[in-house]
Amino acid sequence: MEALFTLLSQLGPISEDLKSAISARLQFVNIKRKQTALMQGRVCDHLFFVSKGILRAYYEKDAEEITSWFMMENDFFISVLSFFRRIKSYETIVAMEDCELVYISYDDLMDLYATSLEFNIIGRKLTEYYYCKSEERLLAMRKQTAVERVEFLMQNSPGLIDRVPLKYIASYLGVTRETFSRIRALY
Repeated sequence: MEALFTLLSQLGPISEDLKSAISARLQFVNIKRKQTALMQGRVCDHLFFVSKGILRAYYEKDAEEITSWFMMENDFFISVLSFFRRIKSYETIVAMEDCELVYISYDDLMDLYATSLEFNIIGRKLTEYYYCKSEERLLAMRKQTAVERVEFLMQNSPGLIDRVPLKYIASYLGVTRETFSRIRALY
């Protein structure tokens, strides 16, 4: 839990009262490799923080799994549309390794927003950070070549390639496994 508060304090000042309010609402869960954290068709009711491990979000298209993102240590994750709009998720989130997760319910998160200006500032900055990451991914998929996408991934998430099967990384980059292997061999 210390890593969570360290990260939150980098986004803005966090009082002891706010730490206590957050701590009282947090829950913890360990999930095993290949275990599902969220199943497609279910509403995402929790905001998760990854203390240990890596997870993959994917959706299905034409009977193929398309990886939409990865979450590693010190990342937050939700199924965005499902969580904020309170609708069924179009994606599944599964553990790629044994994971230790900290989470808070949607209702508890909304209660903290309603009662704490301090928490609103932190939440806004965190939302901005993930919105920008999403925009970077969208631009990469639209404007970058396959080589540029692989280079970006290797520079910004160097440990990912060693921890995740290549077929999932290739899917995330929008290339075939063979293309990804060929480009990776250049480095």
